[in-house]
Amino acid sequence: MNFHAPHIDYAALSPVLALTVGLCVALLTAVFKPLRRTAPALTLVTLATTAGLLIWQWGDATELVSGALRLDDFAISISLIAILTAAFAVLLSIREPAAGQVGSGEYHALLLGSVLGMVLLAQAQNLVSFFVAIETLSIPLYILCAADMRRERSLESGLKYLIVGSLGSATLLYGMAFLYGGSGSTGFAGIAEGIASGPSNDALILVGIGLTAVGLAFKTSVAPFHQWTPDVYEGAPTPITAFMAVATKAAAFAVFVRFFLVALNVEASEWQPALAVLAAISIVVGNVGALRQDSLKRMLGFSGIAQAGYILGGLVVASEAGVNALVFYLAGYAFMNLAAFAVIVARERETSYGDDIRAVQGLGAERPQLAWPLTISMLGLAGLPATVGFIGKLYLIEALVEGDYTWLAVFIAVGTMISLAYYLRVVAAMWMRPEGEAAGAAPAIAGASPEADPVDPEAGRRIYLVAPALLAAAAVVFFGVIPQPLVEFAEHAGASLVGFH
Repeated sequence: MNFHAPHIDYAALSPVLALTVGLCVALLTAVFKPLRRTAPALTLVTLATTAGLLIWQWGDATELVSGALRLDDFAISISLIAILTAAFAVLLSIREPAAGQVGSGEYHALLLGSVLGMVLLAQAQNLVSFFVAIETLSIPLYILCAADMRRERSLESGLKYLIVGSLGSATLLYGMAFLYGGSGSTGFAGIAEGIASGPSNDALILVGIGLTAVGLAFKTSVAPFHQWTPDVYEGAPTPITAFMAVATKAAAFAVFVRFFLVALNVEASEWQPALAVLAAISIVVGNVGALRQDSLKRMLGFSGIAQAGYILGGLVVASEAGVNALVFYLAGYAFMNLAAFAVIVARERETSYGDDIRAVQGLGAERPQLAWPLTISMLGLAGLPATVGFIGKLYLIEALVEGDYTWLAVFIAVGTMISLAYYLRVVAAMWMRPEGEAAGAAPAIAGASPEADPVDPEAGRRIYLVAPALLAAAAVVFFGVIPQPLVEFAEHAGASLVGFH
C-alpha cells in the first residue's frame, strides 16, 4: 500500500509560520530574564517579516490546507492592515503599565496570537477554519483588555468583552450548524452549491444566515449588537483599544465579505435588505451616541459603530465596486484611528484627566506635535475634503448608488453631517480653549482616582508616540490628496475575491 504525503505550499504558509514562530519566541522572553526587554523589538521584527512574506505572495491566489484557507490579494490586504495596526500598538505599548503588569513577553505574545487569528480569518474558506480563526483572534483580546489589573475598569472591560464575545461566538456557531445542515457542506463554495441545488427559501438556510450575521455583527460592533463597544473601549488599555478598533474590525469584515459573497451570494436578495437596515441603524446609533461623550475613547467607540455602518454599505451592494470601497475605507480608517489613539495615549500618561476631553484642551499651544495629528484624524473621520475619509465616503456612496441603495448613501451623508458636531468639538477644545492643566500637575478634580495620575509628564515628546501619530496623520492627508495608490490596493483586493466567485 502506497501512502502519498500531502503537498504543502510552504511559501504561501510562510506568513502564518512566521507569526507562529514569533509568538513562541516572544513568549520565551518571559522565561529568560535577560531577554524580557527584547519582546517589543522581536514582535516588530515578526510583524515586519510577516508583512514582507505577504507582499511576496501579492498577485498570486493559492488554496491551502485542502481548501480550508485561501491566500489571495484580498486576504493579503486585510492582513497588512492588521499587521500595520499591531506594529503601531507595539510602539504605543512602550512604557504601558498594563504590559508591565502581565509581563512584556506575555503581553506581546498575546498580541501576536490575535494577529495570527486575524491573518487566518482573512484567509478562511470553510466553516471550521472560520470559527477556529475567530476564536484565535478573540481569546487573546479578552485577556489583553483586562491586562491593566490595577484598574477596575480594565478588569470590567475584559469580563464584558468575554461575556459578549462568547455570546457572539455561540450565535455564530449555531448559525454555522444550520448552514451546514441546509447545504451539507462546510466549505464556502460547497455551501453555495448546496443552497443553489436545494429548495428556495429553505428555513434552515435562512435561519443560519440570520444567526451568522448576528454573530459577525457582535464582532464588528454593528448596532443593535454594539452595547459592549463603548465600555470595552474605555476600560481596556489604550494601545489595545487602538488595536481592537482597527484590526479586529478589518479581520471581521474580511470574513464577513468572503463568507457572504462566496458562500451566501446565491441568497443575496434575502440578506442584502437586512444588512442595509443594520447599516442604517448603526449610522444613527453611533453618531447620536457619540454626541454627548466626554471620554475620547467612548466617543471613538460610538464613532466606530457609525463607521461600521458605513463599511457595511460596501458589503450590502454585493459587487466588486462595493468590496473595493470597503477595503479602501478600512485602510483609511486605520490611519485615522491610529493617529487619534497615539495622541490619547500620550495625554493619558502626561495629564491627570485620562482620556477625558479636558486632557486635550489647549493642546494646540502646549503640544502642537500632538494637536495636528489629532486634528487631522478628527477631520478625516468627519469626512472633510483633502482627507482619506472624504475619498472613502465618496467611494462607498458611489458603490451604493450604483447598487440601487441610494437611500443608504443618504444615511451616510446625513450621518457625516451629524458627526461634525462631536469631531469638531475635539478640534475646538485643542485650538480654541485654554489648557486644561499643565502636564504632570496634580489632579484638578476633587477625589480624582489614583489610576488617572500622570505616569510620564514628558509623554507628549516621546518619539515612539509622536512619530506614529505624525506618520498616520500624514497618511490621512496624503491618501486624501493622492488616493490612487490606495485605490489600486483596494481594487486588487476586490478583483481577487469577486473573480474567485
